[in-house]
Amino acid sequence: MMNFASTQNGGVLKQGQIPELPFASFRAQIIDAVAEQHRVVAFFAKPHQGRFKLFAILAPMSGRSLLVCQSEVRGDFETLTLDCPQMHMFEREIYENWHVKPVGHPFLKPVRQQLSYNDFFAVTGTDIHEVAVGPVHAGVIEPGHFRFQCHGESVLHLEIALGFQHRGIERAIPMLPAKRIIFEMETIAGDTSIGHAMAYCNNVESLSGSAVSPRAELLRGIMLELERLANHTGDLGALAGDVGFLPTASYCGRLRGDFLNATARICGSRLGRNMVRPGGVRFDIDDARRAELHANLEAAKRDVMNAVALLWKSPSAMARFEETGHLSEHDCLALGLVGMAARASGVGHDVRTEFPRGAYAQIAVPMIVKKSGDVYARARMRWREIKTSLDFIDAALQQLEAGTLKSSVGAMEKDALVINLVEGWRGEICHIGLTNTEGRFEQYKIIDPSFHNWFGLAMALRNQQISDFPLCNKSFNLSYCGHDL
Repeated sequence: MMNFASTQNGGVLKQGQIPELPFASFRAQIIDAVAEQHRVVAFFAKPHQGRFKLFAILAPMSGRSLLVCQSEVRGDFETLTLDCPQMHMFEREIYENWHVKPVGHPFLKPVRQQLSYNDFFAVTGTDIHEVAVGPVHAGVIEPGHFRFQCHGESVLHLEIALGFQHRGIERAIPMLPAKRIIFEMETIAGDTSIGHAMAYCNNVESLSGSAVSPRAELLRGIMLELERLANHTGDLGALAGDVGFLPTASYCGRLRGDFLNATARICGSRLGRNMVRPGGVRFDIDDARRAELHANLEAAKRDVMNAVALLWKSPSAMARFEETGHLSEHDCLALGLVGMAARASGVGHDVRTEFPRGAYAQIAVPMIVKKSGDVYARARMRWREIKTSLDFIDAALQQLEAGTLKSSVGAMEKDALVINLVEGWRGEICHIGLTNTEGRFEQYKIIDPSFHNWFGLAMALRNQQISDFPLCNKSFNLSYCGHDL
């Protein structure tokens, strides 16, 4: 029988309420739960009186509830990865951060601290050659190293090394003044400023028992969907550009700017910064701005539909998208992928549908799933989600009613744990806060969707032509900085 504490998205648990199991039982319970169609949302360690507490957070495939348990270990522990591959990156991170070794882990190397270039997986054989790309790239791309093991043009294995920035955001949060933390949250991943700010603010509001008005929640939802629109539109243009289809590439580049400018007209920032704050939002959409936004989005919708229709009608472009970078549903489930990339392979994970709160408890969002798991499916997912986001914003603008923009936020609950999930444009954003006996954060865990999905990109390149890498990489469009915490 499983022994978990159950909570909701945004739910608060006293740390003493979380079942603490002997490690053998803890390990067996997690493995059994994953075998019974649960997935790992988070797994992390916390120092405790010279030992370490391991926290596991799982979610059933049907969503709605989150399951939490913990175990205390003195030091090294038996790996879960061999029986539960979803733990692969989490265990590597624990070892890197705390030097607590998951004994038996198949490839225990750093997640972020790239110490040398001698610890890469190598395929041997006289016909095998390596291709190394990065970490320094052209233009303003952030640092990341890609190492391909190839037989001719075919990729046998791709290893991705990240963590060249070492920003230390998680470690800094307990030491920062409370008013400064929100600015760090908005820089976790610049193209996901709204998503990460919402997850943090929801945690603070849950811990303090603060109520956010329905109007403020709808405004947050509008901003989050504008963020999704800008990025999905830009990605469709970039995918078109990667196969040399310039009409869609040119149009979508401009249209991405239109969505960013719509965001800026609301809050003054094209990335949505300064909008979301604990207790609500800082800026409103009055009747005049609502009419302007509605008109701008209607025009952008027509232009996006026309620009992307050109792409779907191009046989040469579709020939490059179809059956390129295939990732199976089985591999998605085994690795714990989230968001658009998982839904393109048939795995129905969407926080807006599974764990609705705020604006998404007021306006339902349909679950959209594709099956083919290739570049084409990931492109079509973006297209379908663009239409869904436009419909959501239209409904939210119609439902805006009078209400306060920002409520006061009191002291946070002491000795507690809070979990919040937000569906960012890449996928599930998870923020977990643990407070101490003074009601301050003693530890804060951030899981950007890219943390789950980078390994999915590596799997999608297997048995592909190395020349397909730019297209496959863009079809995931994962974040370097969101990973390099």
